[in-house]
Amino acid sequence: MHRRWLIDHHPRKVIDEIWLRDFGYTVDWSNPRDLNEKIEWLICYGDTSLWPQLADKFKVRKFVEEKGYAHLLTKLYGKWDKAKDIDFESLPDHFVLKCNHDSGSTCIVNKSDCFDNTHIVDKFEKHLKNKYGFKECEPHYNKIKPLVIAEELLPLNNDQHSISLIDYKVWCFHGKPFCVWTVYNRTKESMYTNVYDLNWKVHPEWSIFNDFYRDGKGVLLPPECLDEMLNVAADLSKGFPQVRVDFYVVNKHLYFGEMTFTSMCGRMPYFTKDYLEIMGQQVKISQC
Repeated sequence: MHRRWLIDHHPRKVIDEIWLRDFGYTVDWSNPRDLNEKIEWLICYGDTSLWPQLADKFKVRKFVEEKGYAHLLTKLYGKWDKAKDIDFESLPDHFVLKCNHDSGSTCIVNKSDCFDNTHIVDKFEKHLKNKYGFKECEPHYNKIKPLVIAEELLPLNNDQHSISLIDYKVWCFHGKPFCVWTVYNRTKESMYTNVYDLNWKVHPEWSIFNDFYRDGKGVLLPPECLDEMLNVAADLSKGFPQVRVDFYVVNKHLYFGEMTFTSMCGRMPYFTKDYLEIMGQQVKISQC
């Protein structure tokens, strides 16, 4: 209980413990340099008042609509406070279930393939009880009222490079897109990644690859809606020192994914130290 209280009221103490354990040093709070450190600084000292709303996978939809991008949202089939209230009969044969307040609860449902709603309900009852912000010290998630939401399942493109939807993750600093991190061919064991600049030049030298984060070799062509993607990301990220805005592209149509303020809890292992510092230089904490 003491650790949970600290996360909600004095997260710096917990972050220092985690960094000392994982990296052997603590954040230089007076002079944070790389993007990981600046994310941690923003958690403790930045204006996070909108983070709970925009990290909420349900409430962010209203924000996107009010910005004029309702056409980029997947169809919403329903929302429920309790998993036992999910109205499976009203849902189509294929859909996506997820919690609005966490990561990792997403479930693709196919009613014709060994459909077990009891198992699904039990799974989501557990997810709803999970205070996700306590897991890795991201207190804004604890301010989100947990819900289960059902959304449209986007079809896969006929893409020779990926067996999963391609995630286009646009890093933005003070309302300006900086780079696009692509993630595709996702399985439980691995994913393929690359960093592209805004001209779609791949930069493998900015990434750390391993058995899980694998080198995508720069094989992805730029999506035809790249300019639209960057313009929308710029608009949605206005007023925030840093935020990652995620998108999908299906049949040349752009879809909004989510907004993330604390990517990997501010401890990203897939960018090099040099690139984290380059990205960190874009965050002007003197303006926060």
